[in-house]
Amino acid sequence: MRILAIESSCDETAAAVLHGERRVLSSVISSQIALHAPYGGVVPEIAARHHLAQIEPVVAEALSDADLELKDIEGIAVTRGPGLIGCLLVGLSFARALAFARNVPIVGVNHLEGHIASAWLETPDLPYPALALVVSGGHTALWRHPGPGRFQLFARTRDDAAGEAFDKAAKMLGLAYPGGPIVDRLAALGDPHAVRFGEIRIKDGPAFSFSGYKTAVRVHMQKTSMAALEHPDDTPPKAMLDLIASFRHAVVRELLRRTREAIRAERPRSLVLAGGVAANKLLREQITKVADEEGLALSIPPLRYCGDNAAMIGRAGITRLLAGENDIELLEAAASLPLGS
Repeated sequence: MRILAIESSCDETAAAVLHGERRVLSSVISSQIALHAPYGGVVPEIAARHHLAQIEPVVAEALSDADLELKDIEGIAVTRGPGLIGCLLVGLSFARALAFARNVPIVGVNHLEGHIASAWLETPDLPYPALALVVSGGHTALWRHPGPGRFQLFARTRDDAAGEAFDKAAKMLGLAYPGGPIVDRLAALGDPHAVRFGEIRIKDGPAFSFSGYKTAVRVHMQKTSMAALEHPDDTPPKAMLDLIASFRHAVVRELLRRTREAIRAERPRSLVLAGGVAANKLLREQITKVADEEGLALSIPPLRYCGDNAAMIGRAGITRLLAGENDIELLEAAASLPLGS
């Protein structure tokens, strides 16, 4: 089955074409980073308007790269949530119109399921049950994944997501937007043990929390009279590099600590790392060690599938399309959309 997948939940307009569950024929992403950089974060109305301008050419490019035409598409998968509602509506409305016009089935996909499904794009034989750590700017959670389409939440963040904490700390330090990749790059130049960040203690069950680490960055800057960079391109002083390295170390340590707890509680056969922060070099290195020590199969998507993309949406949706599902009459966008139970 050849399907078209569309993703527009936040600030990337993306389309991909898949042939069956194992072949990605094309994947096209139009990023909006430059548009939102002056504001230090995503502006929903600007994002939605850019999706409107880009959705048609991005889909056309994905079809062209796959050497196919719209008449060759046999099904459509589209992100229906969670995300920015105006952005979701652009992709979903366009996808529904195509499905009606071509009389092909369409399924709505949970964005988080898409991130988890990205693990099976490169490692299609990854065994179940799996444990999935999804880490991005908007989400940080651990999911039990006993089989296709089945998810149970093990732990999620009580406040900031890890990627959000990286971006906010970067903004305090005067670094450019988006801050996460810059923090990751600069952290390699500092001492990760120079500034002490204590372990996060949470009552009432397993969970993540990163707002305290973000606050600790601000407090350290105040105590040491550390000034933010006057220009994002300035070279940070050694003391700032050490703070950045220590902050990254603390966030990754917390992610790994909770992951180990989940592994020992759930005893999965495989481990998945997904989401935009899965591109973080230290996190990729350390979770590989965890998988080796625990004897688990591991899947970390290549960098092109870590951030928001449509190939992951297609991989999550194609199983349902192959099973004959069609959401054409029920498909609606949802800013908040639970995954599993």
